Amino acid sequence: MRQRPFVLSSDPHAPFPPVGNAMREPDGLLAIGGDLSLPRLLNAYRNGIFPWFSPGQPPLWWSPDPRMVFRTDGVRLSSRFRRDLKHSTWQVRADTRFEQVITACAQAPRPGQEGTWITSGMRQAYIDLHRAGHAHSVEVFADGALVGGIYGVAIGCMFFGESMFSARPGGSKVALAALAMRLRAWGWPLIDAQVENAHLRSLGAILMPREAFLAEVAQWVAHPFPAEGWTERFGAMAAPELAQPLVP
Repeated sequence: MRQRPFVLSSDPHAPFPPVGNAMREPDGLLAIGGDLSLPRLLNAYRNGIFPWFSPGQPPLWWSPDPRMVFRTDGVRLSSRFRRDLKHSTWQVRADTRFEQVITACAQAPRPGQEGTWITSGMRQAYIDLHRAGHAHSVEVFADGALVGGIYGVAIGCMFFGESMFSARPGGSKVALAALAMRLRAWGWPLIDAQVENAHLRSLGAILMPREAFLAEVAQWVAHPFPAEGWTERFGAMAAPELAQPLVP
């Protein structure tokens, strides 16, 4: 009999099924339905689950095996790109343009994809998470213009990356590297990157068995860290600070 995903109830506080029940094909599909309410989203991320679906579909909830992640000391920038950063005037900040970042991510073309999975409902759900202090953006500016960024969800000391964009070449790389540098300084070891792709691999992402990933998530979401905006905590960063390799 063909395996089917679990159908979620309308109660936003209802638990998800065990992640071990996720389908093998398509890899990691665990549940269908429900909504994108704040309690359901936070419950999902705490258990290593994320929503990903196309316009016209009900919410689909995933936990693939293996999982793609970045170690915060393992983001790689090429030597040439780091040399260019030494002379860059770009500046990096956090949580000053969250809505612009998620909108730019929704509009960014993706190879092999038509349209976007960041629907208007998805966008509003993450804006609500941002206002609750759980969703954050890292933004890259050139002469005041937004040229790159990344956003995701933070619970405890765990960051779950959602999407990134570049309006100029290298904008998303700078955002990712700056995020990793700050998280590493705060003692956060991981950035969830969800699903494997070649671009993420080129930047240092690795595959982690789901069981090991879930153990890490359980440990780090339980660490106390205030749910609040990051603007002051993150501060301002000049792109040349990223010119040195992140790996010791």
